[in-house]
Amino acid sequence: MNPADFRLVPASTALLVIDVQEKLVPAMLDGGAACVANVERLLEGAKLLGMRTLVTQQYPKGLGPTIANVQQRLEALGIDRGATAQVVDKMEFAATSNAQAQLVLQQWQAQGVHAVLVCGMEAHVCVYQSVRGLREMGFAVHVVRDACASRTAANLEIGAGLWQRCGAVVTSTETVLFDLVGAAGSETFKAISRAIR
Repeated sequence: MNPADFRLVPASTALLVIDVQEKLVPAMLDGGAACVANVERLLEGAKLLGMRTLVTQQYPKGLGPTIANVQQRLEALGIDRGATAQVVDKMEFAATSNAQAQLVLQQWQAQGVHAVLVCGMEAHVCVYQSVRGLREMGFAVHVVRDACASRTAANLEIGAGLWQRCGAVVTSTETVLFDLVGAAGSETFKAISRAIR
């Protein structure tokens, strides 16, 4: 990976949230608590920084909709007005294999997005396959490990190893948010700092 791919800039970075849904979250290790809390922080950061966001829902008829806390963050991003966030239902494990999601990703590329932050569940299935697809599309991918979950610790570790083998950067919520802000002192920095406490 080119060293420039490690640098995150809000205008050229987008957020992909994968399958944080009502019937999946309770099945995750520790009820997915850390994952959900960090997904919420990433969405708050996306709102403050004006970043494009895509949320996927795997077979919502069976797995339920995106959980309420995340839905509320999406509404703040402007999902109800079709502003910077979009929600796509899918049957495919890889978001990149879904026609509607692929259109969004292609639009991002046309708009100058080259880096995608990825979070969600499950780490070793939908997250991994989406990361692989994003790399195939040419995106620099930063997988936010503390905002990902699986049902077992072993599967989370397997997922993380697979992300790295695909050429993704494995990172954390604080790392990406402070990289996106870039410097202390601004009102955005202060708001991001409050969000991660």
